[in-house]
Amino acid sequence: QVQLVESGGGLVQAGGSLRLSCATSGRTISFYAMGWFRQAPGQEREFVAAISRSGTSTIYADSVKGRFTISRDNAKNMVYLQMNSLKPEDTAVYYCAADPSASTAVVVRAEYRYWGQGTQVTVSS
Repeated sequence: QVQLVESGGGLVQAGGSLRLSCATSGRTISFYAMGWFRQAPGQEREFVAAISRSGTSTIYADSVKGRFTISRDNAKNMVYLQMNSLKPEDTAVYYCAADPSASTAVVVRAEYRYWGQGTQVTVSS
């Protein structure tokens, strides 16, 4: 089992940057594929980015491709989401998630077993 805690959210102007961090505890995250999801008010939780166990494979939602970068440091049990060129439509609660069953990057929300509590990102226009 693994516990996930997100941090790094906040209020930023459009065009700005934020770096989200996901601190993990419990079992080492090298056993998990990791992902970031987000949920805006009144909307479904949607996929943002995913990374394989080794960190060699990543997948991004089309809406963030070229602007966001997911990375991981298995030695530190950390996962990151670097967000650049932020837009108001990026406003949401961002969640870190862990999938113990896959070695590759995973897009499907239902595949993730463990979730953090989320961190709010607000982008003003």
